[in-house]
Order: sequence, then C-alpha cells, then structure tokens
Amino acid sequence: MMRLSAWIVAAVLAALPCVAAEPLKVLYITGGCCHDYEAQKAILVPALETRGNMKVTVLHEGGSSLDHKISIYSKPEWSKGYDVVFHNECFADVKDPEFLKQIVAEHEKGTPAVVMHCAMHCYRAGNDDWFKFCGVTSPGHGAKYDYVAKTIAGQEGHPILAGLPAEWQLPKDELYYIDKVWPTATPLVEAPSRERKSMQTVVWTNEFGKARVFGTTIGHFPETVREPAFLDLMARGTLWAAGKLDADGTPADGYDPPVK
Repeated sequence: MMRLSAWIVAAVLAALPCVAAEPLKVLYITGGCCHDYEAQKAILVPALETRGNMKVTVLHEGGSSLDHKISIYSKPEWSKGYDVVFHNECFADVKDPEFLKQIVAEHEKGTPAVVMHCAMHCYRAGNDDWFKFCGVTSPGHGAKYDYVAKTIAGQEGHPILAGLPAEWQLPKDELYYIDKVWPTATPLVEAPSRERKSMQTVVWTNEFGKARVFGTTIGHFPETVREPAFLDLMARGTLWAAGKLDADGTPADGYDPPVK
C-alpha cells in the first residue's frame, strides 16, 4: 500500500506544471560615447525579460563621455547579487589599470558576462586584461555598411545560434576589426571586412577564470539591435553565460519566458 501511495504521489508531482525558478538577475551596464544607448536600452531590456525568466537592472551613467568610471565598479564585490553582468558601455579613455583590475576580478572569480559592440573598445589601460576578459582584441572598425554574417563551419549546432540562419544579412552596422582571438575564446560567427579583405569574428564565447562570457561586436545602430534575430541571439547568449540554456537553444527549466 505504501509503495502504491508513493507511486501516486510521484505521478501527481510529474503531472504538475513546471514552477519557474527565481528570475535570473541581470545587471545591464551602459553609457558612453558614440551610440544611442537610450534607444538600445529601451529595446534590449524588455527583449531580454520577455525571452527568458530574467529581471534586468539598468545602470546607465557617463553621458556621451569616453572617460567616465562607472560608479559600481569601485565597490568591493561589485557584482554581488547579480547572476550575469551585461556590458554595453563605451569608455575607451578610462585607462586606469587598478580600476580595470577591480572590474575583471569579479568576472574572473565567476560572475558570468555578456559583452556587446563598443564594450570591446573600453578600458585600454596599457595591458591585455580587458581583452582577455572579452575574448578578443579589437583596435577599431571600418566604415558603416551592411554585411552578411556567416556561421563558422562546425558551430552550426551551438545552442546560442539556434534558429539563426547560417548566413545572416545585417542592416548597416560597424564591422569591428579583430586583431586577436584569445585561446580561451571560441568564434561562432564571422563576417567579411571590406577594408581588411578578410573574415572578422562577430560572435563568440569565452572562458575567463571561472566565468562564461558571451560576446558580439554587432550592435551599433538601434535598427540592428531591433532585429528579432539579434534580440534572440542576445537572450540566448545571456542565458548561456549563466548556464541556463539547454543544448537545443531553449531556456533551461524554470527560465522559460514569463507567461503573459
């Protein structure tokens, strides 16, 4: 009788709908030169929150400057309380090595990250600390034009790329030069540079210390950021960094999009 009761309880529990986990806490850091960060924020934040069980906190500072030091980075254990940090900032003239060390130390200890577009051009402190964290070294970019991004052979099955076409036509954007892909990084998507006449990595993953990092150089114009495929990519990349993305590219149990 007890065995039968246990079986009934197990069957009932299996039939119950999956209960959502606590939302993934995402710290979205933005601001700085050369981009419409107000528009990007208005697009990206709701897109993340509707594509997965995520709660995004926005920290937007620095106006259009190049040398602002984001305030939270000066605090001990500044990433505490967040599951992922989404870096979409542009402060190339912050060149303080000690300040940079405070930023990357939290990620090296295990805080997952997303790095987008101009984040690759930040914190040029005379060393490679930031570039090692990002996974690529980018010195700049060429003209703004539309281009076709292509999935690299062998990466078609990566969960971050689920649903993304093998060749993806992007509207006008800035194609960043990539001088180095660090050994800890894995390129996923690339695009041809007209100026360099060679393929440049535009989407990748990186392992930095104990942290997963998802990166892309795509995302200069709001028109590009607004592309549904781009928003799907960023949501999956964020979930992947946090270890909450299944092999088929869908959110892990409990991290599905909220029910409307």
